Amino acid sequence: MTNNKQTSPPVEQKDFVLANRHDLGVDHAYNAQSFWRDAVTRFIKNKGAIFGLVMIVVIIVMAIVGPAISGYDYRTQDMTQRNLPPHVAGLEFIPFWSGVRTEYVNGQPVRTDVYAEKGIQDVTHIFGTDTLGRDLFARTWTGTRVSLYVALLAILIDTIVGMSYGLISGYFGGKVDFFLQRIVEILSTIPTTVIVTLLIVVLKPGLTSITVALMITEWIGMSRVARAQTLRLKEQEFVLASRTLGESTFSIIFQEVLPNIFGQIIVMCMMTIPNAIFTEAFLAFIGLGIPAPLASLGSLISDGFKSMTMYPFMVTCPVVVLALLMLSFNLMADGLRDAFDPKMKEM
Repeated sequence: MTNNKQTSPPVEQKDFVLANRHDLGVDHAYNAQSFWRDAVTRFIKNKGAIFGLVMIVVIIVMAIVGPAISGYDYRTQDMTQRNLPPHVAGLEFIPFWSGVRTEYVNGQPVRTDVYAEKGIQDVTHIFGTDTLGRDLFARTWTGTRVSLYVALLAILIDTIVGMSYGLISGYFGGKVDFFLQRIVEILSTIPTTVIVTLLIVVLKPGLTSITVALMITEWIGMSRVARAQTLRLKEQEFVLASRTLGESTFSIIFQEVLPNIFGQIIVMCMMTIPNAIFTEAFLAFIGLGIPAPLASLGSLISDGFKSMTMYPFMVTCPVVVLALLMLSFNLMADGLRDAFDPKMKEM
């Protein structure tokens, strides 16, 4: 009987050839690192967030030392130097600091060296002067201090009032949550402008009325985020274990639940800062902000807007500073959101 089964040739080493393909995935072993270090690493890789952080630091430094650099007090008036364009002695070759004002006569541009005309070529006004002869550089950075104060106030209100309110409302639930959320709904229906207007009737216009207005409404968004996160976490196993071990209610809230939502709280704080700054600037723009001679970016924009067609530099400089400040906080908030969001982690 014939055996038709064919035997396969033996497998040898020469039958295997390396593919030398770079598109084939290779497993890598990564060192274990904590959540916070991973978040910092992801934040540093975000160029937009780093740009926002650097700009915020620069603006804070300029708000501190800017008025001293100018050499002028933000309240000092000099009617002989009113409406002067930006000028830096020795840097006249830079168009922005040339001290030249362009006016249109019969549709034709007429350039005038205002500083040479007045015989004050050695005088420096980095951002120019306003209609009362006050140095705009000193007033702009003094006004930036107000915006930074509002930003700090927004963080404190969010973390102290909004966070605590949302944690307590979400953890207790039931009638406590129902009662607290009805208060939130009532306050959220009242516009901030109306609240400030009513406060001005009782209080004098200024930072006090703005501070009270922000304390009434600014924490609402944070409380809703904290409540939603607490509702998600309060039935988790680690919370149940803490209850079983006899931990007090507030110990569970602030030692077990809070650390697990701290990332979302930081992001929410950064998100509310631009809104608070814009609210203050808007109120100052419509005349409900701090009174003269104090300055804020909103009041400077309001004053410069009245003379924008003749002296555009009066509104340009505070608008640029305000825009950079709000943009920087938004970029930083986006970077923090991406850094703390575990769903964004690369697989």
